[in-house]
Amino acid sequence: MQEIVGESLARRLVEWGVDTVFGLPGDGINGLMEGFRRHRDKLRFVLVHHEEAAAFMATGYAKATGRLGVCAATSGPGAIHLLNGLYDAKLDHVPVLAITGMQETSVLGSHYQQEVHTTHLYQDVAAYNLMVTNPQQMPAVVDLAIRNALGKRTVAHLTFPNDLQVAPIGEDPYRHVSPGTPPKSAANMAYPRLSPDPEEIARAAEVLRQGSRIAMLVGVGARGAREEVLAVAEALASPIVKTLPGKQVVPDDHPLTTGGLGLLGTRPSEELMEECDTLLMVGTSYPYGKYLPSPGQARVVQIDVDPSLIGMRLPVTAGVCSDARLALRHLLSLVDRRTDRSFLEKYQRKMGEWRADMASLRDPRRHPIAPQYLMGCIDEAAADDAILTCDSGTIATWSARHWTIRGDREYYLSGNLATMAPGLPYAIAIQHAYPNRQVIAFVGDGGFAMLMAEFLTAVRNELPIKVVVNNNNAYGQILWEQIILGYPEYAVRHLRPEADFGAWARACGAYGVKVTDPKDLPGAIAEALAHPGPALVDCDVNADEPPMPGKVRYEQAKHFTEAFLRGQPRKVATLASVARDKINELRS
Repeated sequence: MQEIVGESLARRLVEWGVDTVFGLPGDGINGLMEGFRRHRDKLRFVLVHHEEAAAFMATGYAKATGRLGVCAATSGPGAIHLLNGLYDAKLDHVPVLAITGMQETSVLGSHYQQEVHTTHLYQDVAAYNLMVTNPQQMPAVVDLAIRNALGKRTVAHLTFPNDLQVAPIGEDPYRHVSPGTPPKSAANMAYPRLSPDPEEIARAAEVLRQGSRIAMLVGVGARGAREEVLAVAEALASPIVKTLPGKQVVPDDHPLTTGGLGLLGTRPSEELMEECDTLLMVGTSYPYGKYLPSPGQARVVQIDVDPSLIGMRLPVTAGVCSDARLALRHLLSLVDRRTDRSFLEKYQRKMGEWRADMASLRDPRRHPIAPQYLMGCIDEAAADDAILTCDSGTIATWSARHWTIRGDREYYLSGNLATMAPGLPYAIAIQHAYPNRQVIAFVGDGGFAMLMAEFLTAVRNELPIKVVVNNNNAYGQILWEQIILGYPEYAVRHLRPEADFGAWARACGAYGVKVTDPKDLPGAIAEALAHPGPALVDCDVNADEPPMPGKVRYEQAKHFTEAFLRGQPRKVATLASVARDKINELRS
C-alpha cells in the first residue's frame, strides 16, 4: 500500500515518541485519520466530544509528563474550537502540537464551505505555524514543528489541505526536496538542560550573601528540583513562597514553606514579600506585580531557563539563565549555611497560625456544606501520589489552600490563562498517561457543565478518574469579583432547577452521587475513590462562602462594604458565612 501524507505524519509522530493524539474527526481530516488508523498499533487516538477538550487534554498531558501533547481537529469550526486549550498551553509554557484540516488547494480563496485560514487564525498562538502544500515537505516540517514546540515550550501548528492528506508521499509537483531531520531517540522529547554561566552564578551568590531577610519565590519551572530548592532555602534560612502552578515543587506541610501568594495565597507569604530585602525567584515570572516587593525594596536574583523572562516583573540585580536544578546546585556550593534563623523562625510561627486558621474552616458541622470542608475531605482521603486537576474560579482558592502536597502528589490547573473547563479534560489525559495513579478532577458546576460530555469519554475509555463537583449553582469567582469592585451581584447565579450531576454520572454508567448533608460527605468521597471505574460526587456547597484574600486590603474591604450598603440581594447569608468563618478561626 502506497504511503500517503497522512500516514507519513503518523509515522513521524511515532518516531518522535508520541503515543497519543486527542481529537475529533471530520471530513476535513479524513486523510489524516487514515494515517492514524494505519499506525493504530503504536498511536492511540482518543475520541472526544468537543475539540476544546482535546486541546485541554493535550495540554494536561504535556504538563503532567513533560512530553509533547498532540491534538487534532477538522477544518473550520473544529480548528477554532481548539484555540482556548492551545492558549492555555502557550501561556503556561508547555509543548503542544495542533494538527488541523484545510479545504482542498483547488478551492482555496473561493469562499468555500468552512474555509477558515487557520494559519492566520493561529498566528498569535503558534510559534511554528504552517499549511503544508507539497508532499515533499514531509517529514521535515513535522520535525520543525515538534522541535519548535519542545525547544520553546509552546504551541506549534500544522494544517493539511484535504488533497494533500491523501497524496502519495513521493509526489513532487514542484520538484523541490526538503530532507527530514529525524530524531535520534525519544530522549529528544526532553527539555534541554542549560548549565549556568559561572560569572552569573557567582554574582547571584554574592547578592544572596549580602541579604539579611531573604525570601524564595518558586514556580513550575523549578519542578523536578525539590531537593535543590529545599537545600538552598535551608542554607539561606529563607522561607519558600510558591506560585500556584508551582504548588507541587515543595510539600505544603514542609516547615520551610509559607505556601502560595496573591488572592489565592496565604497571609504569611504576602507579609514576607512586604518585609524581605532579597528575593530569589526560581522558575517563575509571577505576573501579579502588586504582590511582589515594592520597587527598590529588595534586591532580586532570578533563575529561569528563558532569558526573555528574566527581569520581566522586577528589576533584577543578578539574572541566571539556566535549568533550575543545575543553577541551584551550583549556587549551593557558593553560599554558607546561615546561623541566624530568626527571620525564618518568625515566618514559621506565622505559618503555624495560618494552618490553624485554615483547619478551622473545614468545619463538618456547617450547613450548607463549607467548600473548605469538601476539599478537606478529598485531601484526607486521597492517596499520597494522587494527582489533582482543577478548574478556575473559587475552587482554585479551596484547592490552593486545602489540597496538601505531600509525598508524590501533583496539582495542575490553567495558570496564566485561568480559563474555565480544563479540569475534566486534564484528568482524562493524565489518567491516560498514568493509568495506575489516582487522578481527581476538582471542578465547579460552571466549568463542569461546559464540557461535561467528556465524562462519557472517560467511561467509554474505562478511565477510573474521580470527579468532585463543588456545586454552588453559580459562577462564584465572578460573583465575588463584582462585590470587590463595588457592584451589586448581577446574572451570576443559575435559576432552578439545580443540577444533579450525580444522576448524569449514573446515566453514563458510572458511579454517581449527590451530597447535600455534611455527614454524608466523607463516606461519599471514600466510596468514589475506592470505586474501580469512573466516579463522580456532586456536592452542594454554601454559595455565599467568600474566597477571602490571605490579607484583606483596605480598598477590598471598602468596596465589599459599599456593595453591601447598596443592597446585595444575599447579604444576610453572606455576612453569616463571613462571621461564622471568623468565629471558627478564633476558636482554633
